[in-house]
Amino acid sequence: MSIISDTDKYIAHSYKRLPVAITSGKGSLLYDDGGSEYIDFGSGIAVNVFGASDTEWISAVTGQLGKISHTSNYYYSGPQSSLAAMLCSRTHFTNMFFCNSGAEANESAIKAARKYSADKYGSGRSKIVTLKNSFHGRTITTLSATGQDRFHNHFFPFTQGFEFAKPNDFADTAEKLGDDSAALMIELIQGEGGVNTLTSEYVKAVSDLCKKKDILLIVDEVQTGLGRTGRLFCYENYGIYPDIITTAKGLGGGLPIGAAMFAEKVAGTLTPGTHGSTFGGNPVCAAGALSVIKRLDNALFEQVNKKSKYIIERLSALKNVSGITGMGLMIGIKTVKDPAMVMDSCLKKGLLVLNANDKVRLLPALNIPFDILEKGIDILSEVIEE
Repeated sequence: MSIISDTDKYIAHSYKRLPVAITSGKGSLLYDDGGSEYIDFGSGIAVNVFGASDTEWISAVTGQLGKISHTSNYYYSGPQSSLAAMLCSRTHFTNMFFCNSGAEANESAIKAARKYSADKYGSGRSKIVTLKNSFHGRTITTLSATGQDRFHNHFFPFTQGFEFAKPNDFADTAEKLGDDSAALMIELIQGEGGVNTLTSEYVKAVSDLCKKKDILLIVDEVQTGLGRTGRLFCYENYGIYPDIITTAKGLGGGLPIGAAMFAEKVAGTLTPGTHGSTFGGNPVCAAGALSVIKRLDNALFEQVNKKSKYIIERLSALKNVSGITGMGLMIGIKTVKDPAMVMDSCLKKGLLVLNANDKVRLLPALNIPFDILEKGIDILSEVIEE
C-alpha cells in the first residue's frame, strides 16, 4: 500500500495532512514518492534550520551514534554538557534543563517559575499570566497556558492558574500581574497565533514591571529562537533580559530536543527529584544541536535579515497583499485569499508554505540559497495575484 493510504489507515487522524509524501531532500529542495520537486518554505515548521540532509549535521549525528546513542541522566554526558556550555556562553543564562520538545520546555519553565515563587514567597503566588492569541504547546498544562479559546475544548478539566492579557496593552497586562502572580510568559512573535509581533515599547514596559515586582519573565522562543529572527534569540532584538527562555524546534536540526534556560536567580530552583526526563539531552540529539549552534553566527544572521528584506519588499508590492508581519525569516502574509487555498495552490506549483490563523506563514531554512528563494517567491507571488 502507499505511504498516504497506510498513514490514513494506521495513524490517528490528529493532523490535516496535505496530499504529499516527502521521501527525500537536499537543502531547501524536497522530493515526494513520485519524484516531484518542491521548494521548502516551511523547514519542518522552523526545525531544519540548515535544510534537509545537511552534511555537517549528518556527520555529527552519525559520529555520536557510533559512540553511544543513549545514557540516562543518572550519568554525565559529553554532548549534553558541551551543548549547555555553548548555549550559556553565548547568552546571559546560567544553566538549563533539557527535554524533548517545545511543549516540554514550556512545562519546565512553568514548573520552575511556580517553584521559585513558592520557595521565596510561599503559597498563593502561583498564577502565570500569558497573552491572548498565544500558543505554548499541546499538553494539558501548555494548552491551559495558550490564550486561544479554540484550544480550550474537549480535554477538561484544564490546569488552573492561568490568566490571559491583551498583547501590546500594558495597562491590561499590568492589571493582571497582581500579588498572586509568579510569572508572565510571552512569545515576542506569536507564531501559531498569526505571526503577530509585540511592540518594543510594550515588551520593555512589561519587562521593567516584572523586575520591579519580582515576577519572572518567561519568553517562549520555541519558534523564534536559533537565528530565526536575525539574532540568536529574538529577545536580543528587544534589548531585554528574561529570567527564563524556552527553545526547541531548530535546536536539534531535525531531532527532538528542547530546553528551558534559566538566569542566575532561577538557576538553583530545580533540585533533584523536582523535574526530570528520560530522553532529555540525549547524546545523539545534543550532538546534532551542537552542530547547529556552532554555525549560528553574525554572518548567517546578516544573510537572514537580507533575505527577509527581499521577501518583504517583493510581497509588499502585490495588490492582493494587505499586510506583512514578523521578523527575519519568520514572516506572515495577510492576503485577500484564504491561506489554505494559497497553501494548496502553491503545493500544486511545487512550493511548500504554511499558514497561521489568517496568514500565510513562511519559515524557510536560514541558509536557503538566494536563487531558490527568488524562485519560490515568484511562485508565491503568482498564486497570490492570480
